[in-house]
Amino acid sequence: MAKAKLPADHPKVKTGRIGVLLVNLGTPDGTDFRNMRKYLREFLTDKRVIEWPKALWYPILFGIVLNTRPKKSGAAYDEIWNKELDESPLRTITRSQATLLAEDLAGLDERIVVDWAMRYGNPSIASRLEALREQGCERILVFPLYPQYAASTTATVNDVVFREMTKLRWQPAIRTVPPYHDDPVYIDALATSIETHLAGLDFDPEVVLTSYHGIPQSYFRKGDPYHCHCQKTTRLLRDRLGWSEDRLRVTFQSRFGPEEWLQPYTDKTVEALAKEGVKRVAVLNPGFVADCLETLEEIAGEAGEIFHENGGDKFTHIPCLNDSAPGMDVLSAIVRRELAGWV
Repeated sequence: MAKAKLPADHPKVKTGRIGVLLVNLGTPDGTDFRNMRKYLREFLTDKRVIEWPKALWYPILFGIVLNTRPKKSGAAYDEIWNKELDESPLRTITRSQATLLAEDLAGLDERIVVDWAMRYGNPSIASRLEALREQGCERILVFPLYPQYAASTTATVNDVVFREMTKLRWQPAIRTVPPYHDDPVYIDALATSIETHLAGLDFDPEVVLTSYHGIPQSYFRKGDPYHCHCQKTTRLLRDRLGWSEDRLRVTFQSRFGPEEWLQPYTDKTVEALAKEGVKRVAVLNPGFVADCLETLEEIAGEAGEIFHENGGDKFTHIPCLNDSAPGMDVLSAIVRRELAGWV
């Protein structure tokens, strides 16, 4: 009797391994017009990101945005680009996070394989899922690196993962990491990063802003829990630090288009504080696990300029957790928890 042929998507090597896939937002491959346009096109055609009808949005996107924004965005990326590795800081840091996490989990279970991907740009989610399967991963934990859940971040990662699964006859078992906006390990890591950074300054900030990436108000009204998650993170952080509401405040940044977004806006708040006579301000970005364009260029750069131009004196940006020891403690604790029953 002739042997049945294995399906084309049958794993090529030994089975039984467990994959962990870290997924961040994304990055262009370069700062030139072509690479920026390619990246922005993938990002801005995602229905989770821009929920307008295509008939309304696409003429604007392809007629105006993709012909003008790549140059401006490329110039902004160039200011924070990792010239040594010729890549964005987000790619550099996410790779490091995956490497360090693999080292940390090595003693937990030898079957664990850690990899990383980007929702937009490279390495793609599809390519890394395939790489994990080729290494024999029959179970994969997908970790969208967003502490606060939003449909435009966490959900779109999951969309891609499960869309890729529809192409397979032999699917690995899939788990996805839930939001961890109120996880004690995460809150403590944020508090530690603030305390450590402020201890190294020659001034004491009068106000500290927790600046989160915004979403349109319409998304919130449709039921997106993002705003609530952001508020809870800051409330828990405030409790952990023992600070007042006036000292640790919530703001939202990176608005795009004509819609009203979550408020108060970070740039407007920084400007108002300076005009009101506040001389010392610090800003951190709890919603970002790695420093990127929105933290390094928009906050450390632009927000600082706005504060100084309007009468402020001392401004500091508190770095994201990145691949620091507290930051890696957060990722490790969450992965270990979500792997329960698999290892």
